[in-house]
This record gives sequence, structure tokens and C-alpha cells, in this order.
Amino acid sequence: MSGQLTAGGWRRWLLAAAALLAVTACADRPEPYRQESYVFGTRVEVSVANLPQAQAAPAVTAALAELDRMHNKLHAWQAGSDVVRLNQAFAAGRAAPVDAELAGLIRLAQDGERNSDGLFNPAIGRLVELWGFHADRFAPVAPPTAALRAVLALHPSTLDITVADGMARSRNPDVALDFGGLAKGWALDRVADILHRHGVRDALINIGGNVLALGEKAPGVRWKVGIQHPRDPRAMAVVALQPGEAMGTSGDYQRFFMLDGQRYCHLIDPRDGNARCRVQAVTVLVERGTDRGLRSDVASKPVYFAGAAGALRAAGRFGIQSVLLVDGEGGIHVSPAMAARLEWLIEPVHKSVLVARAQEKP
Repeated sequence: MSGQLTAGGWRRWLLAAAALLAVTACADRPEPYRQESYVFGTRVEVSVANLPQAQAAPAVTAALAELDRMHNKLHAWQAGSDVVRLNQAFAAGRAAPVDAELAGLIRLAQDGERNSDGLFNPAIGRLVELWGFHADRFAPVAPPTAALRAVLALHPSTLDITVADGMARSRNPDVALDFGGLAKGWALDRVADILHRHGVRDALINIGGNVLALGEKAPGVRWKVGIQHPRDPRAMAVVALQPGEAMGTSGDYQRFFMLDGQRYCHLIDPRDGNARCRVQAVTVLVERGTDRGLRSDVASKPVYFAGAAGALRAAGRFGIQSVLLVDGEGGIHVSPAMAARLEWLIEPVHKSVLVARAQEKP
């Protein structure tokens, strides 16, 4: 939720989406019913298939209304949001009331931090703010090194938070929650539940490149999803998703700025506070298990920070075997499980296989 799409990033998103539609369209089938919105700082599209519009439309409308509610509740810098109120209490050393939903999100964030050995850390909101991504418009300005070090020295962590009897408190006043690293995936699962309650069995939910497939696009026809090339405004590969599968992408090509020839993005390494884009993009595919949307979103961050050398180990901590990583030089690294699922539209020039070392097995 931090920052926003740059104008260039927005155009790239639309062009990639158009390319995907061209790939997946079929003239002899009616197109699914679609609605779009804009929440969590990104574009949302919900497509419902195999239902009349009179039934699909209210289901999608209810789902988008829920996304708007979540956006307002979880906004990291909008005055009056539950997250801003909670962070203000932490900074003042006070406890604050939390409802069951927010308490549950805190626990999910803590689980993600534990499973990633701290590479996923939603408590570093102050670092995100220092880099300028807690604003509707961000400027190409790097924060002072001393300011970054001051935050890092206090080691903010979601594990500093305790929740009991409807109250949350932090033993560390530097903790500032930013749920941007899990909100889209968590929302995928919530939207899927809403659609199910409205009788929808076949749908594709896309929240800023985090995708969850329900059922099929047509009998015997899977939903196909494009993986955007991080430096080319089109899809570089397509994956046909099985019912219930989710795919999450983290990349440096939507929320970023250029400064002195260096790209800085909203993916901030919690280990050193660095926003330099060492990896261009990571995509993970969640094939089984619960909370598929959530895991697809959360896992992509530690995989991104782990780089090609540690990608499979980081993904494996979340039960994920299908990984595609584009390194800082544009080299493609693919796990065997993901390679079996990809249909390349742009054949990679430099491609290698991700293999976990024995000591890196989760």
C-alpha cells in the first residue's frame, strides 16, 4: 500500500493486461463479466465466468466494496485508519484496542516474519516512510544514511507486539505496521470467500499482479495468467492455473523512482534498510494448502530479498516449489516445478535452473 504506480508503471500494467487478454481471448466463447477498481495503491480486476451478468454483477460489486473497506482500514498513512491509529499508540507507548480482524492480521504478519527469518517484516513502516513511499506522490530523494541506521538500530519487529483481550501493545516504540506486503494476498482470499457466498464458482481475481483462480474460465478451459516482463511492457510468459491456485509477484517496475541512474523501489530490505532494486522481479505459484492468496503475496518478499542463491529455500519455508526470479541484470532463474508450468512468450536469452543446496532445504 505504500507509494503509488508511476505513470510509466501504470502504462506498462495496462499494456501487459491488454497483451494477456489478447492471449486468452477466444471468439467462440462469451467473455467473462469483469469489473475493475483501484485499491491498495494498485489496479484490481475481478472476472466471473459461466454465470449470467445479473448474478455475477452483484457478487463482484460486493467484493469490490469489501476491498474499499479494507483499503481504508489498513491504509498506512491516511489519517484515521486503524493502522495509523495503532502505530500512533505504539509510538506513544500505549496499548490500543484492536478488533478480531486486525488482531488476526497482526498474527499473520508475525507468522510471516518467523517463517522468513525476518526477510518479511511488516513492522518497518518507518523505513518505508523514510524512503518516501508513505505518500500519494513520492519524490526521487534518498533518506540520510544516519536516519536509516537509527531505525535499524532499534530492530522493529512484529514479534515486539502482543495482542490479548482485544488490546495490542508493542514493547518497541519504533514498530510501525505497514500491511502492504500481505494485504493484496489476504484480500484475494477474502474476495474468494465473498464470491463463493454469492454462488460464484468460476472467477479470476487479480489485485495488482497477485492472482487467485476459482474454477475454470469455461468448461475444460483453465484461467491463463501472464507474467509481466519487468523491463518490457508485455507478458513474457503465461501460466494456466488450476482451480484454487494463486500466483504472486513482487517487482521493481511499478512503485519506484530513479536517482542518479539508480533505481529505488518500495521493496525495502529489512536487514539494511536498502531500497536499491537488486532483483527485478519474483513470481511464486502456490499450488496447494490453505490461505493460497496470502502465501503467494507474503512469500514473494523473502524470495525477492534472498535472491537466486536462496530463493528456493525462502519459498520452501511457505510450502512453495514454483519460483521464477529475474535478477538485477535481467537473467531468468526458474525452479523445475515452475518451468513445467510456463508457456514462454518471450524466450529468455539467459536462463538457469534454481536448485536448492542440501543445507538450504527448509
